[in-house]
Amino acid sequence: MTRIPGRKLKARVAGLYAATGEDFVSAAVERLELGFEGIAGDLHAGSTRRSGGREPWYPRGTLMRNERQLSILAPDELAAVASALGVPAVEPEWIGGNMLIEGIEALSWLPPRTLLFFAGGVTLRIDGDNGPCRSAGRAVARNFEGRDDIEFGFVQAAKHRRGLVGWVEKPGSVAVGETLTAMLPEQWIYSPAPAGALV
Repeated sequence: MTRIPGRKLKARVAGLYAATGEDFVSAAVERLELGFEGIAGDLHAGSTRRSGGREPWYPRGTLMRNERQLSILAPDELAAVASALGVPAVEPEWIGGNMLIEGIEALSWLPPRTLLFFAGGVTLRIDGDNGPCRSAGRAVARNFEGRDDIEFGFVQAAKHRRGLVGWVEKPGSVAVGETLTAMLPEQWIYSPAPAGALV
């Protein structure tokens, strides 16, 4: 099996957002106060959540651990999504982003268990990439009258560019402009040998 050593990457917080209304669309803020349940008052706050279409192994509405407290996006990936859709921009707020992180190439491909250490003391743990859905596509389409193709088009355009979801491992405050270090874990592809073979 091939192993890739862990490493560290430097980045910067380019924007912060909170979804304190009745849907997932967020609004820009200068600072986020993060507790163990995420962003207080945010639609995705909580230590638990109800399962949905992303968890077909549970009946819908099953109470489970909330590993999706925060949505983390990258400006270059949003620009690529906008280009693929043929629109001027896709803003983080439209798709419920909480953090815009610049300086990490291919942010959406960071592996699960990556830790984000913010200069102010907060630590976030990455659960994995955030698969694009039609709900986000509809939210983008609302900003472009007559573009009925965006709802479905977004799902394909944003594949592996929709950013990451994660949860608060160490609470505190994060501000726009703050620096951070992403610590990637050692990675490997699990490829078991045939039955009876020795590795």
